[in-house]
Amino acid sequence: MKAAKLFSLASALVFFGFIPDSVQKAPEEAISPCVTHNSVFQNGEELTYQVYYNLNPMWVSAGEVTFKVFEEEKQYHYQAIGKTYKQHDWYFKVRDRYESWVDKNTLLPSYSIRDVSEGNYQLVEKTSYDQRNRSTTVWRDRKKGKGEEKTQHKTVDCVHDILSVLYHLRNIDFEKTGVGSTAPFSIFIDKEEYPLKMKFVGKDANKKVHGMGHYRLRKFEPDVISGTIFEEGTRMTVWVSDDENKIPVLIESPVSVGTVKIVLKGYKGLRHPFTAKVD
Repeated sequence: MKAAKLFSLASALVFFGFIPDSVQKAPEEAISPCVTHNSVFQNGEELTYQVYYNLNPMWVSAGEVTFKVFEEEKQYHYQAIGKTYKQHDWYFKVRDRYESWVDKNTLLPSYSIRDVSEGNYQLVEKTSYDQRNRSTTVWRDRKKGKGEEKTQHKTVDCVHDILSVLYHLRNIDFEKTGVGSTAPFSIFIDKEEYPLKMKFVGKDANKKVHGMGHYRLRKFEPDVISGTIFEEGTRMTVWVSDDENKIPVLIESPVSVGTVKIVLKGYKGLRHPFTAKVD
């Protein structure tokens, strides 16, 4: 697999850019996608993940992504920075930065930034969200400094960006809804709104995670891309810590040969004791 496709897939997994080619509106659920009360993260939380291409028994590390949370008056400020390791930069250099500012009371975004630099591809996209009036304003610059294109868009529902949705989903109480339940949400990206859902599959009481030991984890399956990155019928799986933090510990998806895996490498500033680790 070419490095470009590998890291594009890894970015899709880590940032949950699971946008299907054709989508239908998710059915009505008991879980509200528009109001989320935070009980799992806090100011200063930092999570770092390592990106691997896994062809058993070989693990090839490609890069890493770090997520940070800042508290700014009435908002949370999320930041995610992804990069290839220096030894890979000569072949395919990645320097991606995602930022999102969300209302503390709803966890819905008011403003977001995508600053993407992957090989020869560049994109700077800034989005302002008017959640009350169901509209967004997008400023897009294909080449830094070449001038922004401004467009306005209507949305059907309240919407998340691909970073804010991570923290929204972590706060959903799937223990109440039970195994097999799904949570609807809408993502606005690339000037379009996508209604999607996350399915709770069950629990793994003693899941081995590469280089990190064994964990008690909850298992989920989100909607994914079918086409450009994922083949038709591909399933992405996300394992989240079975404790009050609900942090992703392992994300994986099969590719033509082997799998791409995103593994928790380090964490600090958690709101709750990290009790999901078995050993």
